[in-house]
Amino acid sequence: MSQPVLLVRGDREYLVEPGTEKGTDLGVLEIPADVDPGDTIETHLGNEFRVRRLRGPDLFHHFERTGAPMVPRDVGLVIGETGVSRGDRILDAGTGTGVLAASMARAGASVVTYEQDPDFADVARENMALGGVADAVDVRTGDVTDDVDDLEPSSFDVVTLDTADAPAMVARTPELLVEGGFVAVYSPFVESTREVARTAREAGLSNVRTRETIQREMDFDDRGSRPSTAPVGHTGYLTIARNE
Repeated sequence: MSQPVLLVRGDREYLVEPGTEKGTDLGVLEIPADVDPGDTIETHLGNEFRVRRLRGPDLFHHFERTGAPMVPRDVGLVIGETGVSRGDRILDAGTGTGVLAASMARAGASVVTYEQDPDFADVARENMALGGVADAVDVRTGDVTDDVDDLEPSSFDVVTLDTADAPAMVARTPELLVEGGFVAVYSPFVESTREVARTAREAGLSNVRTRETIQREMDFDDRGSRPSTAPVGHTGYLTIARNE
């Protein structure tokens, strides 16, 4: 299957698959099957779009959403803190839109991800195809806690969780992770984060640490430079622990 590409004109961006057709208010675009990044495509009305290669952060902006997806900076923290890389096997729960699962697959990992809502799971599968990682991400419908006894012990390099029942899975991660493997738990709430950290320590995981994920944009103008007073940069809490 051909890799999807972005069609860009000014502030317009469309994620498309080669060999398809895209209708816009500027005309219809016929995307050749052999299209390459850097090419220019004209609509039937003569309006030009540039072809750009899909990059990881583009997934956040162009995947169909079934809720609030993990933002790129938090995806980067998970991948950076756990060292997800080519050849790793990842167990993920709480697929949602699938931005994290797809990003880890684009880093070279193979991902098994669980989504409890069947409709959300269907959308996630479509997003994996759109992101060019359908072969690397196995989207399963259901609760991972129901299947944990059927998962092969010591077979995952990283476990990533974004679910309300994360503490229950954290308690089982030592039997699922390889030696030196990581678990990363994302939560928007302090209460569940505290329970995750406590459970991780009780389960014998090491280097348990929790960080608030927060980032502030800067404003620069003639008066001076300061952090933006626009939307608050807090998104949630990330707990990392390691299986020793």
